[in-house]
Amino acid sequence: MKIFITFLLVLISSTSNAQLKGILQKANQTLGISEAKGSEKEDMIAGLREALIIGAQKGASALSKEDGFFKNDLLKILLPPEAEKVEKTLRSLGLGNQVDEAILSMNRGAEDACKEAGAIFVDAVKSMNVEDIVSIIKGSDTAGTQYLRKATTASLLNKFRPVIEKSLDKVNATKHWSTIINAYNKVSLKKINPDLAAYVTEKSVGGIFYQIEEEEKQIRKNPLARTSELLKRVFGGNAKK
Repeated sequence: MKIFITFLLVLISSTSNAQLKGILQKANQTLGISEAKGSEKEDMIAGLREALIIGAQKGASALSKEDGFFKNDLLKILLPPEAEKVEKTLRSLGLGNQVDEAILSMNRGAEDACKEAGAIFVDAVKSMNVEDIVSIIKGSDTAGTQYLRKATTASLLNKFRPVIEKSLDKVNATKHWSTIINAYNKVSLKKINPDLAAYVTEKSVGGIFYQIEEEEKQIRKNPLARTSELLKRVFGGNAKK
């Protein structure tokens, strides 16, 4: 799943020919990579676009498919930490099925929201300038992820939240959550009312950044992960030893 590089290449493939030439020329000069000429450049651009389409399709579907979150032990969304006591209490009262349904619904909501991830990251990456791109290429194993985290987390949370809310409503997650909280509040003196949509949104965005970070590490360290000649040229001389 070539998420980060795919998003980075969207920026290049979506520019005009004149802009593309300028970007490639400046990046090549900075990185010391000789600029391809004639049909070679055309083939490179065509291959880049083809890789982009394939990578985008695979990357976007990874977390958005059914069980993309729910059956991923690293990314599965569970009840908020402050609700652990709630879960234990409800299970002891024979309400385990409702708890399980709520957890499933939260993950289904996250999976549904991630269908919008591709377009959101494309918009975010468009704000990168050539210096940012060069810095990321020559940076640490997670420089790209760190840049995206710093530059886009706030806007991603804002854009994801309405999608998450709709997704939660669609799979009745809000209903299940209300059932759990109402049941717990009946037997507890300490009432709780956490913001489920905000919690699931944060976990969803965090899951995407995790995927980006893992892929970035692979592309930098593993030559086999560089599936196009362009990636080999860009990262070949900058991979960490």
